[in-house]
Amino acid sequence: MATYLIKRVLQTIPVILGVIVFTFILMYVVPGDPVLSMVGERYDEATIQKLRQDLRLDDPLLKQFGHYVGNLFKGDLGNSFITMRPVADDLMEKLPFTLLLAAAAMAVSIVVGLAVGIISSLKPNSLLDRGTMFLALTGISAPVFWVGLLLILIIGVNLKWLPPIGYGGVEYLILPAITLGTRSAAFLARITRATMLDVLQQDYIRTARAKGLPEWKVVLKHAFPNTLIPIITIIGVDFGSYLSGAVLTESIFGWPGIGRFALDAILKRDFPVIQGTVLFAAMMFILANLIVDLLYGVVDPKVRLERSNG
Repeated sequence: MATYLIKRVLQTIPVILGVIVFTFILMYVVPGDPVLSMVGERYDEATIQKLRQDLRLDDPLLKQFGHYVGNLFKGDLGNSFITMRPVADDLMEKLPFTLLLAAAAMAVSIVVGLAVGIISSLKPNSLLDRGTMFLALTGISAPVFWVGLLLILIIGVNLKWLPPIGYGGVEYLILPAITLGTRSAAFLARITRATMLDVLQQDYIRTARAKGLPEWKVVLKHAFPNTLIPIITIIGVDFGSYLSGAVLTESIFGWPGIGRFALDAILKRDFPVIQGTVLFAAMMFILANLIVDLLYGVVDPKVRLERSNG
C-alpha cells in the first residue's frame, strides 16, 4: 500500500504543474488590466508605470513565471491587488467558513441520499420508490441558485423560520447546507438505489435470507458494504468541490467563504486572488481524488490485494 501511495502522489505532480502553468497564464487571458483595476478611474501614466514595475509586470514572461513558481514553493501566493493583503492569509481566513459549510452540506447529502436510496431499493417500482426517484431527479435537475432562492423566499422570508442570509449561529448554516447538499443527495440516492438493486439480486444475499437473518442485517451488513465504491466516489468528488468554494451558494446566502471570496476577486479583476483560489480549488480536487482512491483499498479487499501484488 505504501508503494501504491507513493506512486499515486508522484502521478499528481504533472497535474499540479499543469495547474500552476494554467493559473499563471490566467492573468494574461482574462480581459482587463490589473493595474487599472488598482488605480481606478483617476490615474496618470507615471503611476501606472510605477505600479507595473512594482508588480514586475514589465519583466519578460519567463522571468515572471520563474518568480511566480519560486514564490509558490515558499508558500507565497502573492498579495491582493485591491487590499494588498497576502492571498494565502485571506484563504486561510475564509477556509474555516467553507469547511463548516462543506461538512454540513456533506452531512445532508449522506444522510438523505443513503437513506432514500436504500429505502427505495427495498421497495422497487412501488409508489414510494417512484416518488422518491422523481424527487431525486428533480434535485439533480434544479439549478443550485434556484434551490437557494426558493428556500430563502419560502422559509426565510415568508415563513420566517430561519434567517435568509448572513452568518451567525447554527440557524444561519441550515439553508445554505441544504442548498449545497441537495444535488449531491439526489445523485447519491439514485446511485445507492441502482447499486443496492444489483447487490440484492446476488446469491449470497439469497443465502443470507434463507438462513433467517433479519432483513436489516441482510441489508446493512451484507448488501450495503458492497455498494460503497461508487458512493465513495461521489462523496469524495463532491466534498472536494465544496472545499474549493461553493461560489453560487456562498454568494446567494452571503456566506463569508472561499467561493464568495473568489467571486469578489473575479468581479474586481484581482488576479493574484483569482490565481490563488483556482490553485487552491485544484489542490482540493487532487487531494479528494487521492483520498477516494486510497479508500477503495480499504472498503474492497480485491482492490487492496491487486495493489499489494502490483
